[in-house]
Amino acid sequence: MSEQKILNDGDMHSWLAEKRVTEMECLVPDLTGVARGKILPREKFTAERAMRLPEAVLGMTVTGESPADNEGYHEVFGSTEKDMVLIPDPTTVRLVPWATDPTGQVIMDCFFHDGTPVDFAPRNVLRRVAGLYRDMGWTPIVAPELEFYLLARNTDPNQPLVPPLGRSGRSETSRQLYSIDAVNEFDPLFEDIYDYCDIMELELDTLIHEFGAGQFEINFLHDQPMILADKVFFFKRTLREAALRHDMYATFMAKPMTSEPGSAMHIHQSVIDTKTGLNIFSNPDGTESPLFMNYIAGLQKYLPSAMALLAPYVNSYRRVVRGGAAPINIEWGYDNRTVGIRVPISEPEARRIENRVVGADANPYLAMAVTLACGYLGIKEQLQPSKAATGSAYDAKYQLPRGLSEALDMLKEAKPLHDMLGKRFIDVYVAVKEAEYEEFMRVISPWERDHLLMHV
Repeated sequence: MSEQKILNDGDMHSWLAEKRVTEMECLVPDLTGVARGKILPREKFTAERAMRLPEAVLGMTVTGESPADNEGYHEVFGSTEKDMVLIPDPTTVRLVPWATDPTGQVIMDCFFHDGTPVDFAPRNVLRRVAGLYRDMGWTPIVAPELEFYLLARNTDPNQPLVPPLGRSGRSETSRQLYSIDAVNEFDPLFEDIYDYCDIMELELDTLIHEFGAGQFEINFLHDQPMILADKVFFFKRTLREAALRHDMYATFMAKPMTSEPGSAMHIHQSVIDTKTGLNIFSNPDGTESPLFMNYIAGLQKYLPSAMALLAPYVNSYRRVVRGGAAPINIEWGYDNRTVGIRVPISEPEARRIENRVVGADANPYLAMAVTLACGYLGIKEQLQPSKAATGSAYDAKYQLPRGLSEALDMLKEAKPLHDMLGKRFIDVYVAVKEAEYEEFMRVISPWERDHLLMHV
């Protein structure tokens, strides 16, 4: 029985028995996209499927802290450290291909004790937005392109990161965009990654070498948002594990090296009419539909306010700088990679829009949810986009927030996004990110010691 055809508890447990699974990893994606949860024997998983975890695991910073003095945060969580109920989603069950003994992994959905979904859980935020499309008779389709770096092992965070050694025994010293030989330098690692992903049925498409030294991009086949968000979640975990087994690191940090470009998660998106299967971005004669233009305009209007979700860390904004091979505005254009919103050349049935603003460090559930929310608002408000950019948008003005603090202020004022994603989710997310920012501001950077210590 294929993993992708497991649709209910009975199928799941039959599949686990068929695979002779002895242990289960029960995973909950938190606000950062980190896998929380429990590991337990298969027998206990079968007997006690409804597990519990504290609600607070969905309200922690990337360092594991909770906002201490935030009113919105405490209104959501209270002061009693309540549990939430975890129920496995059978469609997500997979083997853990690197485990020594047969081990399964499954993503758990989060519910309150009264059976209602936990509204600030990332998967439920994405479900909320997808449900608004469903109510319109539409099905959104996405295809992410995920960039990452391979790095030499570095156990000292005070030391700069460098590319790893390839099979030649040398590391990259120049940029090798689309180089096949540069990819082949890491053949043993990529063979393991493809084997692992094949076992997990993640359906990878293409692998290329990107601009940076040791930077690569993996593309996924298009599908519905939840399916792709789950695959990105699984892939990040898989890649990091495979890299460690080859004595290197893999990172989705937006800007890990000063002299190299940042890493993005470009999200291609289209919308089909659920009954007819036709792309609503195209008219019957193949021309662009009014909904297509509305959607682009929604991205233009709301992406700046959504940046705290698309660029969620202080480091994320080091990628969004002029000259950094990343968009710095929300211009749009046809087959133009300098803009934030690109329209690839395609046939009418495959007409789509690419959001190039998202960082590789973004939580895939939240990035897809807020991208779809922006486009949806453009349709509902019947917005019209600016003229398409025909030249380089790298030379245009900044139209995106320049740092996390500014991005959070903009998100707090974006009431339509609150309605789309859920006000309680926004309160929790903003509280967590403000706590991260305050923690970062207590750290003195090497740049400050280098340039200010003896000169000011």
